[in-house]
Amino acid sequence: MITTTNLSIMFGQQVLFKDVSIKFMEDNCYGLIGANGSGKSTFLKALSGEIETSSGHIYLPKGKRIATLRQDHFAFDEYTVMQTALMGHKELYDLLTEKDILEAKEEITDEEGLRLSEIYSEMAELDGYEAESDAGKLLGGLGITAEMHSAQMKTLEGGVKVRVLLVQALFGNPDILLLDEPTNHLDLESISWLEEFLFNFQNTVIVVSHDRHFLNKVCTHIADIDYKTVKIYAGNYDFWYQASQLAVQRFKDDKRKRDEKIKDLQEFIARFSANASKARQATSRKKLVDKMTIEEMPSSSRKRPWVGFKAGRKCGNNILKVTGLNITIDGEALLKEVSFTVNGGDKIVFLGLNNNSKTVLFDIISGRLKADSGSYEWGVTITSSYLPRDNAAFFEGNMNLIEWLRQYSKEDSEDLFIRGFLGRMLFSGDEALKPVSVLSGGEKVRCMLSRSMLSGANVLILDEPANHLDLEAITAVNNGMKNFSEVILFGSHDHELNSSVANRVIEFTPKGIIDRKTTFDEYFSNPNIKKVRDEMYNGHRRPVL
Repeated sequence: MITTTNLSIMFGQQVLFKDVSIKFMEDNCYGLIGANGSGKSTFLKALSGEIETSSGHIYLPKGKRIATLRQDHFAFDEYTVMQTALMGHKELYDLLTEKDILEAKEEITDEEGLRLSEIYSEMAELDGYEAESDAGKLLGGLGITAEMHSAQMKTLEGGVKVRVLLVQALFGNPDILLLDEPTNHLDLESISWLEEFLFNFQNTVIVVSHDRHFLNKVCTHIADIDYKTVKIYAGNYDFWYQASQLAVQRFKDDKRKRDEKIKDLQEFIARFSANASKARQATSRKKLVDKMTIEEMPSSSRKRPWVGFKAGRKCGNNILKVTGLNITIDGEALLKEVSFTVNGGDKIVFLGLNNNSKTVLFDIISGRLKADSGSYEWGVTITSSYLPRDNAAFFEGNMNLIEWLRQYSKEDSEDLFIRGFLGRMLFSGDEALKPVSVLSGGEKVRCMLSRSMLSGANVLILDEPANHLDLEAITAVNNGMKNFSEVILFGSHDHELNSSVANRVIEFTPKGIIDRKTTFDEYFSNPNIKKVRDEMYNGHRRPVL
């Protein structure tokens, strides 16, 4: 258990939290949610003691251990994978290190022998003799094989490093586990494994995530950051969303009823205040009006952009034909004889162990990259809009947002129209004059979504459209994709988005592609498809749910 009492965090004049008093109990998993910039990561840092609070107290029972998911991916470059994992339990790691040093000596003093005996005893209390075995099981669950345990961290790719750091946080059964975006850079199999681990974890978990499916799978409670405080709701993300919407609607209904009653009373006062026989009643009603005045609902930090894609014309019969595409980059074959045909109404999610396979496919069919061999052909009625995973090249230079978006607008009343459009995408007032070079990752994605919406394209190519967005923006994108009537080719790690949008799945495997006209969830639950996937992977690690 971890408790906060009258906790406040301020940076200058900016108040993130004020007088937060809550308890996080054992055997519960709390999903910490809130708009981008609301202070989710800051709150976790305060709980872990990484930063000081402005006022209030955080109480952790004596002897309880907190573990966090480290965000510095280079901090352990000089250590091996196994060492890095074991460092998750500092007390145990220090004992193991001291033991190894003493045992490596040819001769030890009586004092050192006594210390070694103490170390053995302390290790037994901490289950230290099973430490490497336990860490190995966690590493294996995330696809890090025994052959990699002795490798130095600096030799690993970024995604593998993240998995090792996740094991570091999970190792040693911590009493309180603080996880900030643990599913970032994880493949589908790793996310599934983590969901199962946290579901069975019996201590306290507080997790920040933008993955709605993940929050629904693992959370027993939601800790919602809004209105400069933190409020806990029982249930998973969907329960919280329904409860929060009901609360807002109830407030609006109450205010509407009071406003109607106040209007009736004011009409009575206006009609009869000058009437001597009714003056007392009018005065009474005026006092009642004063009592009935209701405060406006406090301003929420949550803002949902408006996302709606509209095709300028319907797709014809011929949309896209891909034939025998091959490409090798830095010695790695990312596409091997890839062939498929896109049909009307297709919303295709592309999967694969290597996230770069679908990215280079999208780059090729959008004309940004040339394949080594093979061909593709778009239909004559087709116009496409591409939202790439790496959008940095679109935001070079000194243009402000209005100037940037004007490049993609066909409206005559450009500035007025563009300002209105930017406002719907949460760039209001002077924010529309912000230089594009200083935009955050989420702001750039919202700009790229605006570009796609203005294009009128009848085929959308979206590579990780939920990246860098908060839950409100992800939901808006999700709804916009569901409501689009034409063709979408996309790749995403957001389970909810995939399952609610896709009606066809194309997966890159070591032995070629699997192409099925089916929903995302059915693709992973159908036993016939599972058999095909087993054959295509033949023992290789794969993205499964």
